[in-house]
Amino acid sequence: MCTNIVYEWLKTLQLPQYAESFVDNGYDDLEVCKQIGDPDLDAIGVAVPHHRRRIHEAVRRLKEADERAAGL
Repeated sequence: MCTNIVYEWLKTLQLPQYAESFVDNGYDDLEVCKQIGDPDLDAIGVAVPHHRRRIHEAVRRLKEADERAAGL
């Protein structure tokens, strides 16, 4: 298994099983992960609806954190 920031992020979401697929599909840092949409999740192999929702919510939180940091 890969050990990187995406793996750690997915581990906090209790979804580490997707880490290898994320990296294999080019999602190897959180900046790239912020661009994830439904077609990307299809390509990565995230089919379980509540896993998809969890990832979408986490992406939203990453973007909000960036907006807050930019406002400082």
